[in-house]
Amino acid sequence: MNIYSIIILYALLADYLLSLTADLLNIRNLKGDLPAEFAGVYEADAYKKSQDYTRVKTAFGLIASSFSLLVILVFWFAGGFDTLDLWIRGWHLPLIWTGLCFAGILMFARFLAGLPFSIYSTFVIEQRFGFNKTTPRIFIQDILKGLGLSLIIGGPLFAAVLAFFIHAGSMAWLYCWIFSTVVTLFLQYIGPAWIMPLFNKFTPLEAGDLRETIMNYADRVGYNLSGVYVMDGSKRSTKSNAFFSGFGKNKRIALFDTLIEKHTTKELLTVLAHEIGHYKKKHVQIHMLISILQMGAVFALLSLFLSQKPLFDAFFMTHQPVYAGFVFFGLLYSPVDMLLSMLMGAVSRHQEYQADRFAVNTTQMPDAFIDALKKLSRDNLSNLRPHPFMVFLNYSHPPVLKRIQSIRSGTADTPVKNSES
Repeated sequence: MNIYSIIILYALLADYLLSLTADLLNIRNLKGDLPAEFAGVYEADAYKKSQDYTRVKTAFGLIASSFSLLVILVFWFAGGFDTLDLWIRGWHLPLIWTGLCFAGILMFARFLAGLPFSIYSTFVIEQRFGFNKTTPRIFIQDILKGLGLSLIIGGPLFAAVLAFFIHAGSMAWLYCWIFSTVVTLFLQYIGPAWIMPLFNKFTPLEAGDLRETIMNYADRVGYNLSGVYVMDGSKRSTKSNAFFSGFGKNKRIALFDTLIEKHTTKELLTVLAHEIGHYKKKHVQIHMLISILQMGAVFALLSLFLSQKPLFDAFFMTHQPVYAGFVFFGLLYSPVDMLLSMLMGAVSRHQEYQADRFAVNTTQMPDAFIDALKKLSRDNLSNLRPHPFMVFLNYSHPPVLKRIQSIRSGTADTPVKNSES
């Protein structure tokens, strides 16, 4: 083993042990007494069900992550990467096609290894707790559509990046960064109108009290609301949610049909105001800028390590193909990626507080927003008391009790009208 082997092995084990520690602490942090804030929202049986859901999901996640780590280590130390490379080289394909086959087979093998866990999670665990509405037909269709998009979008993108690194010399990383940025922005732009509808039906919110209330609010805060859509989330799950996507004329806010069924007009308005808050606070642009900068740094580092023979030796490679270097660098980069994800989690949680404050300030309905958060937590069987380490490691949103506490502590703020703040 060389230094690259040691770094990657320790990174894989560290990631696994950190997640294991967070899971164990999270389970130990579960308490039988219902938080006073949720009195009257949760019945005793429902609260116990939420804790059982956390325990079952945690245990199953541990089994899945243990299996994934074992498969990676066995494949690695059995010389699987070199065996696969030599096998594909025997087909005598052009270099780009060889790289596509190498990456494609690895991705498909990873998909197959995770498929039984996905099936069990959907049709056993989610079914047991009353969430699953996915039929086998929808499940299979989702898989085929996902694989199709990977071939149509991921394949050409990978081929282009590979071609740049093969033919463009020392500036390849810059060309890859520019090209990938353009593709990313393009996909973000067309995603709401062209890609997302492949998986769900998005129907414009029909005329009525809810739509009128939303449009009046959007006009008051100076938000050009190009579209509010109802997404048929109920065809896969009873869980509720809302989200913002896209930019420019294709930006849209989607409300799950399950959300509309379970909430009042005032509650729905505060949820939508929270989503608009993300846009008005420029959170979408901030995340996009950070992602683009990170992409550039990754390509720059990749260009340095692709020429390092010890990186390929760490995986027992006979040759030093660029396409395999992409995979190996991804594993080498994992410690940095883990640290960045923790940092971005902290940024995201801060932004959630900002969006909450925007919603409260602009609607002046803190109680309705709190009621909406409580119902969402109850209906989704959310863990009301996640351990702080679990939050630090994995949460993009603050725990609901923290959010409610923040809302209650600042309800006297001045309303925002026609403002970008």
